[in-house]
Amino acid sequence: MPPATSALSVRAWRDHDTEARALPGMSLGRVRLDPEPGAAARLWDMGVRRAELDAPVDLTRPGPAAARAAIDRLCLVRDLTARAVRVDWDLRLPADRSEETWKVLSHLQPPSSVTGPADPDTALRAWRTRHYLCKLVWRQGPGFLQIRDRRWGDLRRFTADDPRYPAALARLDRGAPRADVPDDIVDELAAEHLVLAADDLVWWLPYRVTRWLQEAMAV
Repeated sequence: MPPATSALSVRAWRDHDTEARALPGMSLGRVRLDPEPGAAARLWDMGVRRAELDAPVDLTRPGPAAARAAIDRLCLVRDLTARAVRVDWDLRLPADRSEETWKVLSHLQPPSSVTGPADPDTALRAWRTRHYLCKLVWRQGPGFLQIRDRRWGDLRRFTADDPRYPAALARLDRGAPRADVPDDIVDELAAEHLVLAADDLVWWLPYRVTRWLQEAMAV
């Protein structure tokens, strides 16, 4: 049985600008959330345009509960990134996998700090300067799924027409035990760095974009 999700919270503001959020009426205080698919939409509907996570995303801690907590927060960062909401968060990575992992996560809003890489300042600067919306997105068409990946500097496009994929992605979207998803699908996605593993959980990285920066056809 997968570890249960636990409530998390964010400090929230109506504007992303540092000076503007200090004005009267801009703070929405601390908002408690249940980790679920509608959490980002709920914040957006409240008027949240900047959010600060209550705890770091810590991928260094062992055990299923720690993995669940990290992925719950990554889900929120991913889904808020899709809405172009500014997210203040901190990331802790295992030193032995940090260089690969931060690049795998580089489609998300850049964190405020990252620990794990040998040169964290350089890693964070690269993340911030190269980040833009729609770096890793997916869409579902009639009978297929398509993923567009620009994390590595070029456009990599993947199309899956296996009828098992929609159900597999529905499970992976919030992080699922590896045993709950067919091995060949997990292996295919892992080979293209489209999922992240934490303890026994496997999590789907791409987001379905909510706000386009330019015409959808150009993305």
